[in-house]
Amino acid sequence: MSGAAGSVDRLSAAIDDFLLHLRVERGLSPATLSAYRADLLDFAASRGVSAAWDSTAEVPIRYLSMLGSPGRGRRHVLRPTTLRRRAASLRGFYRFCFAEELIESDLAARFDLPRQPRLLPEVLSVDEVDALLSAKSDETPVGIRDRALLELLYASGLRISEAVGLDLEDVSLDAGLVRVVGKGDRERQVPVGEVAVSWLRRYAADVRPGWLAGWHGDTRRGGPVFLSVRGERLDRRRGWEILVAAARSAGLRDGISPHTLRHSFATHLLEGGADLRIVQELLGHASISTTQLYTHLTGERIKDVYARAHPRA
Repeated sequence: MSGAAGSVDRLSAAIDDFLLHLRVERGLSPATLSAYRADLLDFAASRGVSAAWDSTAEVPIRYLSMLGSPGRGRRHVLRPTTLRRRAASLRGFYRFCFAEELIESDLAARFDLPRQPRLLPEVLSVDEVDALLSAKSDETPVGIRDRALLELLYASGLRISEAVGLDLEDVSLDAGLVRVVGKGDRERQVPVGEVAVSWLRRYAADVRPGWLAGWHGDTRRGGPVFLSVRGERLDRRRGWEILVAAARSAGLRDGISPHTLRHSFATHLLEGGADLRIVQELLGHASISTTQLYTHLTGERIKDVYARAHPRA
């Protein structure tokens, strides 16, 4: 067996061993295993890989460079997040090979993961938020519920799962507060503005009682705030559909989600002079670094306004 052919066989066997390790010893899901398999098979099939994959770190480094660069035989340059996943797959594979003595040196230590990009969240302007909320202005019971939900999302910055998970006991309309248990079971109280309170009152008085008759779940905490016409708790998917339909009716761009309102809530607060620590508390972020992303976003928006407004920008 020639050296080249032997290297190909060793690479194929090493990939099989690695995938078996991930499935049996680490218990990874079928979807994750499928992603690892696809990444490694693409690596194995690339030109120049099979001959020297086990002897030099230049092989995986060159492969990753090719994936991230245009004009090198690739029709599409991979997105940074996809490239990072490919690099993580290769590094895990090479570390396994070194630990199992399939290769003589720790080649994985010689190549780094591409830096994780910090993608700025998309936000709406105040006018766009007004248009989105006003798109749900019909006086039907469903229309009143949908408007109350959307007003609450923007007024409080809640995640859609947090909003539809509210029980009546979590909401104090007189105090203008909602109690939320977010990620990591962190509890917080979030103020709700007068406009959202007004819509929630209408929904609570005129719509919810009739639908609550169909609720057959736990009533110790008052039952769900947001219900379907059949008396079931509104789920995340339906909440997402309500917002997407409102955005479409308002003539806004595609891709708007409930999280877009959360991002807009945070950005508009900071642009209005809110303290970063207060916004962190309102959003329920465990780390201030997560909230700091919005300060960069507001800086970009300020520069955009400056560029459009200043005669010598």
